[in-house]
Amino acid sequence: MKHVEIFTDGACSGNPGPGGWGTVLRFGEHEKELSGGEASTTNNRMEMTAVIRGLAALKEPCEVTLTTDSQYVVNSITKGWVYGWKKRGWVKSDKTPALNVDLWEQMLPLLETHKVTFVWVRGHAGHPENERCDRLAVEARERIAGK
Repeated sequence: MKHVEIFTDGACSGNPGPGGWGTVLRFGEHEKELSGGEASTTNNRMEMTAVIRGLAALKEPCEVTLTTDSQYVVNSITKGWVYGWKKRGWVKSDKTPALNVDLWEQMLPLLETHKVTFVWVRGHAGHPENERCDRLAVEARERIAGK
């Protein structure tokens, strides 16, 4: 399997509000930037979309190191929360509905296709690729918001 690095970030102005996401894919010396946004969304949805778009851009199953500043994404996957929510019909352990089910349903098959290792980094702490993804996400959000 090819080893690919994916870096992601999401940004939102208001929660909900206009949002953007940014992703950088790296395979050896090759890099690709992806970004986009939505007029009315949440920060978590943009974080998830960045991960989905990055994984979906891969043309074959890969070993992926995915770096994000989203504790929501990392903890939901690595602590197994999302698998429990799905098993219970998208209901959390406290009996409230799980959020962002449409995006989890897109992400989970991608996680089955690729061997993904999640790495959490603190946002806005100088991590070069995280800062780059943040700029992509903010630029996309501003385009959507008409700024």
